[in-house]
Amino acid sequence: MTQLMEIPSRSEGSALTAVGRGVWRLKAPLPFQLDHVNLFVLQEEGDAWSVVDTGLNTPDGLSAWHRVLSEFLPISGLKQVICTHMHPDHIGLAGWLCASGNAPLLMSRSEYLTGRMLAAEEAAQAPVEGEVFYRAAGWNPVQIERWRDEYGGFGRLVAPLPRAFTRLEDGDVLTIGGDEWTIVVGAGHSPEHVCLWRRSDDVFIAGDQILPRISSNVSVWPTEPDADPLGDWMDSLAKLRRLLPERALILPGHGEPFTGVHARLDALRRGHETALKRLERTLRKPIRVLDAFPAVFGRAVGDAMLGMATGEAQAHLNYLERRGRARRKRDEQGVDWWSAVQQQGETT
Repeated sequence: MTQLMEIPSRSEGSALTAVGRGVWRLKAPLPFQLDHVNLFVLQEEGDAWSVVDTGLNTPDGLSAWHRVLSEFLPISGLKQVICTHMHPDHIGLAGWLCASGNAPLLMSRSEYLTGRMLAAEEAAQAPVEGEVFYRAAGWNPVQIERWRDEYGGFGRLVAPLPRAFTRLEDGDVLTIGGDEWTIVVGAGHSPEHVCLWRRSDDVFIAGDQILPRISSNVSVWPTEPDADPLGDWMDSLAKLRRLLPERALILPGHGEPFTGVHARLDALRRGHETALKRLERTLRKPIRVLDAFPAVFGRAVGDAMLGMATGEAQAHLNYLERRGRARRKRDEQGVDWWSAVQQQGETT
């Protein structure tokens, strides 16, 4: 029996757990309120294995991998590293694993290029475009200065990525351990998010495209201030609703595996629709992006989550603007003021 096949169904010391035929989950630690990311090891032939997502490039993230590699997974057996998307908790150790195992990196093109671009910003000065973006959202000088001081954090959590990769596209099929895994691409949370679907038994590695208890962050960022990621997200939810059977086993990037995917996708859609309705009511008077937080999130948001909250509120406002339901006007201080566009038949 090979070393890989000796992985037990549950190993508390390494947090490695069997979650399906030939599929194991490694819970890699995160230093955030969301305290772990799920990585998935896929059985190949003999001692060979593939991995989906990698965790952060931190001492704790490396320690988790060192324990698993020493106990169960021969690094010489690493066949390929597959990353669902370019966020640091998913690609942080991709470069390290690829180099350690002399293995290729598989990603969608947009995710790979965006990750390379953001990682290269570590030593760069905070861009003027970012200051313009956050000032327009209503940030004060202290908040902008804090953002400037912290700029470049992405690269500090990501080991250098390989200078080459294998592109994954929607509909591609990977053969792993004799099983076919179909690539399903979504968008909104990130530009070109890859999921893997083993259609023979409907196991679906979802990354952050479907989470069991929280909604993935859907944000606009200074690099593309007029983007419509919420529109992309809603389209992706509808696509997954059409594709996946209700009985599919969803293996998410965070939280526990679950079934009942139709109900979960419907709940995610309703959550954003509810936020959009609250936001349109709020827009009866002009507001800034910061003023939209209670409508979008149903609560106040502190400075610790200011960047992500701003991005998500901006995404909801951009969504309404694209559909002719909101407009903005920039004042002399560079602040955008958003208001509702009255629809035909409405009364004020």
